[in-house]
Amino acid sequence: MADRKFNLSQAKRWLGTARTLIEALPYLRQYEGQTFVIKYGGHAMGDERLAQDFANDIVLLKHAGIVPIVVHGGGPQIGKMLERLRIESSFVDGLRVTDAETVDIVEMVLSGKINKSIVHAISTAGGKAVGLSGKDGGLLTARKLTRTKRDPDSNIERILDLGFVGEPETVDPTILEEFKKSDLIPVIAPIGMGSNGATYNINADTVAGAIAAAAGAVRMFLLTDVSGVLDKAGQLIPELTVSQARALMEDGTISGGMIPKLETCINSVEGGVEAAVILDGRIPHVTLLEIFTEAGIGTMIRAD
Repeated sequence: MADRKFNLSQAKRWLGTARTLIEALPYLRQYEGQTFVIKYGGHAMGDERLAQDFANDIVLLKHAGIVPIVVHGGGPQIGKMLERLRIESSFVDGLRVTDAETVDIVEMVLSGKINKSIVHAISTAGGKAVGLSGKDGGLLTARKLTRTKRDPDSNIERILDLGFVGEPETVDPTILEEFKKSDLIPVIAPIGMGSNGATYNINADTVAGAIAAAAGAVRMFLLTDVSGVLDKAGQLIPELTVSQARALMEDGTISGGMIPKLETCINSVEGGVEAAVILDGRIPHVTLLEIFTEAGIGTMIRAD
């Protein structure tokens, strides 16, 4: 029999737990049966402890009646595998140029090692996860992504060939609806197939945004390696409307790698997602802190 002797320090800790549960209660009621899409990537994927925390969080959401859909990246892991195989790769505007040889490696790493490790972590945490890619069940049809670059000397704009880098063309959420009716948690690798049968490597943020809109998600979360959107003084901006986000990009407050993330958030919100949130995945249980606490912890983007 457990020792039920009164302990003041334990009682204070349990009281804190009780208060946390009470604070979470209205959010549990609000989000029951709703779909959340969580893009998992960045430092959290490379840290064993954070990876297990993430898996525990996803299982908790499922048991709380929320429908979690996980979309994952894997850029660093792809880079390591290409180095190991002595395959050179280059980047254009943050996108990996992906030739026929490279796309096979990308699919192997994303749909294989990374996807199955996340599925295993969720299973270890007590959940039932199923790994798939955008190619499974006709989930995601892709088209070749094109980028243009203007020559500063001639002012001529030329098209850049990124190889087998794609972007979502259509998303058919039928297979996700089947998961919604079950106790299974989908874990999706950002690989799609074009109408010509070619395999495309797609940015995981972009896939998460497209799936969130198509699946009727109320929230999309992008786990990153930054605390969120920062103002010119370096302070976190807790909430932005779409028009405010666009204004900050235009005046240079937001630049670099944060721009495509914000654009993904804006597209998902304009596609019907209630709100998109940029979170620091290096913080343990960051998704739960954002969902179940009054203040939240990242930057939320909503419609005007």
